[in-house]
Amino acid sequence: MTRTEHHRLDSPSIKGTREVVVHGHWGRPILWFPSEGAGADEFENNGMVDALREAIDGGRIKVFCVPSYDEQSWSARDKPQGERARAHRRYEDWIIWQVVPFVRDSCGGRDDIVTAGISLGAFHAVLFALRHAHVFTRAVAFSGSYDPWNWHAWGDSDDDTDLTNPMQFLPRTYGGHLDHLRASLYLTLVVGSGQWEDSTGSLDSTRRLAAVLADKQIAHEIYVWDSQWPHDWPSWRAQAAVYLPLLG
Repeated sequence: MTRTEHHRLDSPSIKGTREVVVHGHWGRPILWFPSEGAGADEFENNGMVDALREAIDGGRIKVFCVPSYDEQSWSARDKPQGERARAHRRYEDWIIWQVVPFVRDSCGGRDDIVTAGISLGAFHAVLFALRHAHVFTRAVAFSGSYDPWNWHAWGDSDDDTDLTNPMQFLPRTYGGHLDHLRASLYLTLVVGSGQWEDSTGSLDSTRRLAAVLADKQIAHEIYVWDSQWPHDWPSWRAQAAVYLPLLG
């Protein structure tokens, strides 16, 4: 039986404690971000542990599932975009200063953490990797949309909206930081061509992000599955079973 543990970590930046669910006993640590508004239990509740059981039980990967903070950030339609971005930055502080040390301690000090996620979680996986390539050297993103200005956004642009939008900051990344991304980071982008991948914007957004990565010569791969694969859990279980075990 797959080893599963539930932990509550302090979250000073976003107040209180938040649950982190860990699946596995050893292996490459994967920090998993859920879909919009979902909790740390979404991964198991939608069959992802079953889809990855061989890799998890075999000690190839160890999955750390965090809850979203979208209700206070990107899903808060009553807030202007700058406030949403600043809320995200508070979530980011929790991940970097509380969750990452916990992951490392749980994995014997390993520092090869991968970010991964689905839908809005895919956006988080990519954004965290691009902003913190010194912490996360790999990202695997399934059916993501990568421009927050497309998410019922309103209000003015500012430094925070720019720094949390890869489609804005990445084209303007040059010099030493770009060199660091080229040397340190590898991204895997996966998307289907079926139902809802177009209406959610995921198919187009994934292709546009891949084009920017190619222009910046940042190491990446893009896999576009055919029209039988929708923006839904059957696709993500199948895709995760292909790409995540390769990390271990």
